[in-house]
Amino acid sequence: MSIVELKRITKCYNSTSVVDQLDLKIEKAEVLGLFGHNGAGKTTTMKMILGLLKPTSGELKVFGEDPCHSNFSRHKYKLGFLPENVAFYSQLSGLEVLQFFAKLKKVSRKRCLELLDQVGLGEAKNRKVKTYSKGMRQRLGLAQALLTEPSLLLLDEPTVGLDPVATQQFYQIVDQLRLSGCSIVLCSHVLPGVEKHIDRAAILSKGCLRAYGSLNQLRSETPLTTIIRVGGYFELEHLTRLTQSIDGKVRALTQGGFEFEVSAENKLKTIEILMHETGLKDLDTMPPSLEQLYRYYMEDNALIKDSEFIKSNDCSQRQVN
Repeated sequence: MSIVELKRITKCYNSTSVVDQLDLKIEKAEVLGLFGHNGAGKTTTMKMILGLLKPTSGELKVFGEDPCHSNFSRHKYKLGFLPENVAFYSQLSGLEVLQFFAKLKKVSRKRCLELLDQVGLGEAKNRKVKTYSKGMRQRLGLAQALLTEPSLLLLDEPTVGLDPVATQQFYQIVDQLRLSGCSIVLCSHVLPGVEKHIDRAAILSKGCLRAYGSLNQLRSETPLTTIIRVGGYFELEHLTRLTQSIDGKVRALTQGGFEFEVSAENKLKTIEILMHETGLKDLDTMPPSLEQLYRYYMEDNALIKDSEFIKSNDCSQRQVN
């Protein structure tokens, strides 16, 4: 059984579809990256998974049950949520804030101290929240989301306000949670940092799912090229002749070495050819990044009229569950 399953989920406000016919699954110990422009429906989707919003139509199951049903309350401690903008009582210390939430969630105070250390706030635990930077408040928010050791964690722009070191530490926590069996939905606009830490990506545009799958699957569905950089003793003319058999391009780099641009299907063939070159000293491959994939799908969507995304007439006729 999937941890989360959305089947043809639609959410309408008045006659406008914010999420339209969305199909998604999240498996145990999987990190799903949820991406899209502002207003794409990401936060609305997360709120429906949490049971804070009821879908207009479609079927939504979390732990096999409807999160809006009264019986779902028995699963509430399995969920953790970090919103994009966290707000706490500014006159309380970080430890007091976490202890307050721990009491609500029936968690021991010892757990609070462990979490504050885990998110890097151990030394600041007795300082008032009003003295915390935005990044520190964000880490405190992550600590409260982890209080109950959730089986499903939803993170909405979790690295906002974090410096590079804190961002790296955050993703280390994400990796540890996945290894422990936690399923995670991670919504972020900072794509370069996310790429290594997700199992699948879902790209939304105006409420519609435009791309869904592992990064390798998404790469195979696009014409985006792979970059292969080599270092060694070569002549550009010789490398140019090599590319004729693989329908690729080669150019000399100003900092030394050469760069091949080839299709995904010709990547292995290119590497095999280069490995037999006696002058080869170094080789590195760079497949299309998450950021390039995102840009490809979003630019492709720009060619489609808004009316194809927002089906107002259909939405107004759907019956609210």
